[in-house]
Amino acid sequence: MNMTVNIAGVEWKNPVTTASGTFGSGAEFSEYVDLNRLGAVTTKGVANVPWQGNPTPRVAEVYGGMMNAIGLQNPGIDLFCKRDIPFLKRYDTRIIVNVCGKSEEDYCEVAERLAEEPVDMLEINISCPNVKEGGIAFGQNPQAAERITRAVKRYARQPVIMKLSPNVTDIGEMARAVEAGGADAVSLINTLTGMKIDIHRKSFVLANQTGGVSGPAIHPVAVRMVYQAAKAVKLPIIGMGGISCAEDAIEFILAGASAVSVGTANFHNPSITMEIVNGIEEYMRRQEFEKITDMVGIVD
Repeated sequence: MNMTVNIAGVEWKNPVTTASGTFGSGAEFSEYVDLNRLGAVTTKGVANVPWQGNPTPRVAEVYGGMMNAIGLQNPGIDLFCKRDIPFLKRYDTRIIVNVCGKSEEDYCEVAERLAEEPVDMLEINISCPNVKEGGIAFGQNPQAAERITRAVKRYARQPVIMKLSPNVTDIGEMARAVEAGGADAVSLINTLTGMKIDIHRKSFVLANQTGGVSGPAIHPVAVRMVYQAAKAVKLPIIGMGGISCAEDAIEFILAGASAVSVGTANFHNPSITMEIVNGIEEYMRRQEFEKITDMVGIVD
């Protein structure tokens, strides 16, 4: 049985990675998870300079998941290269660096800085607010998404995965835009924008008022969007959104994803990725699939 997948020329030993922001850079999960058994580790978002993130409170539990407004707090690219990359290089897994920024120059600076580093892929978070365009996310405008993709590709030495926002009218249009910009792969979905109000305090639960909703509640939306993106582009897709078990991950693969990314579930079950790797393998055995690629997009 062959669990390997090839994403934009990079071979993973299996199709399971971690969703950015839910796994740090692996160190805090290494006592629960054998990082050698993951197809890849996707790091927390990294910017060209340290970001403080949003004021607290910035995490809340909601029906079927959680909502966060962390604001991509991170230590910046210099500390990341000094501390996190050497840690991950101790393991036999692919390293995907999630890149965030507030302007085109920010993204390009990080991509250029990582060009000579021993990492395998870059995942570009285009849900960041574009400060030069009044705060709208790069990922909500097709022209901006294509432009930022093209710009990053000029500096990146590694394959570029564009992480798509679900907060759009037509996910297929966004996927086609980043494909036109030269993306090597896409990942989706990022969080859905939500809000929670404390009726007793009569105030917003999050200091930021709104936050990104993740967890099981968004899974059906994510499966639908992965299916639509798979129909719209020829790029490999990494599917994510509310994966809580192997069955959820398999849905994404059948819908057209070549790999999957596990996020919120890591918080309540730190070893969930191992269970999902085992579960996919057992499903393949039971259904007599010889290799993962035989499963990708077979539901039509």
